[in-house]
Amino acid sequence: MRTLIVGGVAGGMSAATRLRRMDENAEILVLERSAHVSFANCGLPYFVGGVITRRESLLLETPESINRRFKADVRVNSEVVAIDRAAKTVTVREVLTGNEYTETYDNLILAPGAAPFIPPIPGVERALTLRNVADTDTMAAKVAEVLAGDNKTAVIMGGGFIGLELAENLVERGLHVSVVELADQIMAPLDVEMAIRVQWELEGRGVEVITGASVTEIAETTVTLSDGRTLPAGLVIAAIGVRPESGLAAAAGLEVNERGGIVVDEFQRTSDPSIFAVGDAVVKRDAITGDPAMVPLAGPANRHGRLVADVIAGRPVSSNTVLGTAIVGLFGMQAAATGWTEKRAVAAGRKIRVVHTHPDNHAGYYPGGEEMHLKLVIDAETDAILGAQGVGGNGVDKRIDVIATAMRGGLTASDLADLELSYAPPFSSAKDPVNMLGFQAENLRDGLVESVQWHELPALLDAGVQVIDVRTALELERGMIEGAINVPVDELRDRIDEIADDVILYCWSGTRSYVGARILMQSGRRVRHLDGGYRTWAAI
Repeated sequence: MRTLIVGGVAGGMSAATRLRRMDENAEILVLERSAHVSFANCGLPYFVGGVITRRESLLLETPESINRRFKADVRVNSEVVAIDRAAKTVTVREVLTGNEYTETYDNLILAPGAAPFIPPIPGVERALTLRNVADTDTMAAKVAEVLAGDNKTAVIMGGGFIGLELAENLVERGLHVSVVELADQIMAPLDVEMAIRVQWELEGRGVEVITGASVTEIAETTVTLSDGRTLPAGLVIAAIGVRPESGLAAAAGLEVNERGGIVVDEFQRTSDPSIFAVGDAVVKRDAITGDPAMVPLAGPANRHGRLVADVIAGRPVSSNTVLGTAIVGLFGMQAAATGWTEKRAVAAGRKIRVVHTHPDNHAGYYPGGEEMHLKLVIDAETDAILGAQGVGGNGVDKRIDVIATAMRGGLTASDLADLELSYAPPFSSAKDPVNMLGFQAENLRDGLVESVQWHELPALLDAGVQVIDVRTALELERGMIEGAINVPVDELRDRIDEIADDVILYCWSGTRSYVGARILMQSGRRVRHLDGGYRTWAAI
């Protein structure tokens, strides 16, 4: 059996190497349009920033090394330009010479990836993108040129993961960086009250963050924004997003969806049973609903490449759904997410509960603690975890990974309370932040407390509901919600006659307001506490 693979990065190379391990007699041909295979595309921003100093470190394998170990014919600078499904052949164009030839296949695996979106604006040809090693070389050379001149500025179009990673790295190189994002916030995988903390970190490091605007024109040394502003721009980068490279598949008559994603079944087969597809160009299935989803992440791409090899080798496997778990590190801050945001859950019509916490990453009495901000989105009817987000210091990654694993295992939000997680003062608390999310979820599920979210509070204030700040008087110097009165939690029992029948309590992070709520609820009052406390409220 001859398996031909289009695309030699991530999913394509995972398929090739796994297939060899499963079948020593398989004939494997990999055709890659660029000059490199199996390169570390997630490491490209860090080479531009000088964190990775050796270009060779990005090149994980070469065609020669793959052939020696896996007996696979790997050809770079070889672009597949057409598929003849009836003849089971592809047309290959040699990038360097323009010569064309045909190759046959028994099984064809498409792993073309996704290409950066380039907006159709004047001067956009000056905007650089970052997808492969050649792009990296071009960008690194341009950064050096800009640093040697007088206009040491960069404008990055797009406030997603790649754009922000580049912003960090370019600041570290000495450029003044502006990030321009059309949406009302950066980092779409986070809700606004979480994303704003990332924006604060960027701005604190000198990055100018502009939301609600787009670049409408690129000139020789500047860019013009949709709001009329002009920014200096020695370097311009397009990091707006990606689109699936599905033109080859569509031209061959394979099914693609309205966003251009290649449609596959649970075995990664396309509408042609001899053709498979994996990676960023492929439609996945959302873990919450099972609906089609476009998730351009390296993890699913590699996993599905491995799976296709197993399918071809005859193993009884099928693909799983995707959560979209992702993380970015910026100037020491971590921002991570898995599953759905609150915004998405509300748009889908789900009845939800939300929990915010602001714990340290390890025991508070152990020196060097770093604050984390965690958010859990819960289905109010089933207690299922819909998603989680984290922003803060070391340890955010661990907590989001634990929750992603819990979601994959079908644990509920309340089940998080019973997870047995490793503990020692330098690493965590006896009640790990994940356990604390579970405790709060359990309290909400069992009706031991009722919460209100930061964005719901203004309407309740307007309706005249009494709001009480249960912090000490000294703490009020940090700020206080307008219209609230101060009754410290330790004085609630003695001043209970001052408390209305319907009341909202808040403290700094939500712990003392929960204690106060339990006191007052047992006196017959309706009590809600502000989830995440003033710490969450003050973020917006």
